[in-house]
Amino acid sequence: MFAPLVFLAALVLLVEEWCWDAGMRLTRALARWPALAALEGRVRMLPPYGALCAFVLPGLLLLPVKILALLAIAHGHALSGIATIVVAKVGGAAVVARLYVLTLPTLLAVGWFARCHGWFMDAKTRCLDVLRTSHAYHLTGRALRALRIGLRRVLRRLRPGGAHGRHASRVVRVLRRFVVQWRARRR
Repeated sequence: MFAPLVFLAALVLLVEEWCWDAGMRLTRALARWPALAALEGRVRMLPPYGALCAFVLPGLLLLPVKILALLAIAHGHALSGIATIVVAKVGGAAVVARLYVLTLPTLLAVGWFARCHGWFMDAKTRCLDVLRTSHAYHLTGRALRALRIGLRRVLRRLRPGGAHGRHASRVVRVLRRFVVQWRARRR
């Protein structure tokens, strides 16, 4: 009876870890801005309980936003509610992940936080180990790799001078144009 709960907890942790990693990449890029770099310097200098407030506050401030998103879903605005939850989750994970990196050395000076942190990291590692050794995890990994390979093949065909050449269908031409514009915006 306990095994499915561990598996569910591990899945939640895995999604949270993905959001955390994506958020870290985003905030690391944003931290190059001088104003944010100065703000980060001030956050690093906070005393232990000030750092704890800075670490916990963004998560608490996003809780009402998520509740409002659930209310929106309950009142028939499913897409806007789901979009709000996703944006709040990814944005919140980005901010909290960066604050975690900035405040962790200071937070570990607080005895009870250090004990809770150690316990949580051990529990997280055990749950993820259970997940990563499961058959479902390996099947999902294979399916994602196959999906990635298929997507690369499709994108290769969409490149100018690809497999379809001049006689490409209208859909392929529109998709090609979209890919070219998307790549131009990324640069």
